[in-house]
Amino acid sequence: MKFVFTFSIRILALVVSSHSPVFGEDWLQFRGSGSAGVGKGTLPRTWNDEENIIWKTALPGVGASSPVVVGNKVFLTAGVGGSEDLVRKLICIDLTNGKQLWEKTVASELPEVETVREDHGYTSATPVASETHVFVFFGKSGVSCFDHDGNLKWNTKVGSTLNRWGSAASLVLHEDAVLVNACVESESLIALNQSDGKERWKTPGLKECWHAPALATVDGKTRIIMGQAQYVSAFDFETGKEVWRCKSGISWYICPQPLVRDGVVYVIGGRSGIGGVAVKLGGTGDVTGTHRQWTLKQGTNVPSGVIHGDYLHYIHQDKGEAYAVNLKSGDFAYEENVQPGPGQVYASSLLVGDEILYLGRGGKAVIVKAGPKFEVVGSAKLENGRGVFNASPAMVGGRLLIRSNKFLYCIGEK
Repeated sequence: MKFVFTFSIRILALVVSSHSPVFGEDWLQFRGSGSAGVGKGTLPRTWNDEENIIWKTALPGVGASSPVVVGNKVFLTAGVGGSEDLVRKLICIDLTNGKQLWEKTVASELPEVETVREDHGYTSATPVASETHVFVFFGKSGVSCFDHDGNLKWNTKVGSTLNRWGSAASLVLHEDAVLVNACVESESLIALNQSDGKERWKTPGLKECWHAPALATVDGKTRIIMGQAQYVSAFDFETGKEVWRCKSGISWYICPQPLVRDGVVYVIGGRSGIGGVAVKLGGTGDVTGTHRQWTLKQGTNVPSGVIHGDYLHYIHQDKGEAYAVNLKSGDFAYEENVQPGPGQVYASSLLVGDEILYLGRGGKAVIVKAGPKFEVVGSAKLENGRGVFNASPAMVGGRLLIRSNKFLYCIGEK
């Protein structure tokens, strides 16, 4: 029986009302609604291994993937082993108390790449969930669809190339399609049917692009925005054909998630040189001369940013510097060294109210005010600041979910 899903506001409202009587909203994909990294509730000003921990659950494996939530069910992936003996798992946890509801092994096509750099592990893609199903992506092992009881519905391969940084970018659902960034696996952007996993279209030529597909609506039509080395492209959702491209000046791959606000897409990335670009949506062909608004000389290589009011906020992955950029002008409102420092940062930023959470890879966290003035308002630490925290946090009903290689933590005021 065919099932159809959408991320429209109307369907989300139905999901909330029928599936979330306790917590009030879902967190269906990487960085939540629109992949914007915006949560509801209030961030605690501090936490540690004992303070403000509602529950913590030991995980059966490691990974850089983040949790997603539908109702009271939390879905998360984990991996055990290496290239020759890898076992990947999809687990379901009760949001209320942290108890594991079920665990399923997802078949892996081995061998995998011999080693994955920087402790990323073999489960780096965040799942995406609908009202009734959850979808996972494990590189050359393909995209798999499960129902909420853990029953496998289909698996589709999207390429076989491996990468020393790991593979599999986070998935996105739109209408009745699963959108797959298979840049590593086959240098392709792919749309699959949610119902049966069959390929709808496949667009080749996607290179050096590590983020989830970003969606934007222009003149009533859905565009898929992808940031690659040297340029930003927009693809038509119905056909997969490229509609426009804009030279970005960013010479390196793009990891951070593009952000869309008021008809403009903001793409941050790059390890040196140009670090960000703002592009007005619309047009056809090469729109560099007509639609590029401004560029930035300082970007960030891994963590995605957030938008609050008139400002784009992000943190440098290594320097510990936080930035606020005026959306209209591209001018920096501030460039500040964060103290206490979170250390190296791979997790994407989380905006809750007017506060931003920056989570370091060791488990140290810093909370700063959003806006044109820099102010640190809180700090926290898990696993003595020496853990492995590569995943981005999620926020559901005032509960903060943070994943390390050892535990899934549920944090809130107690």
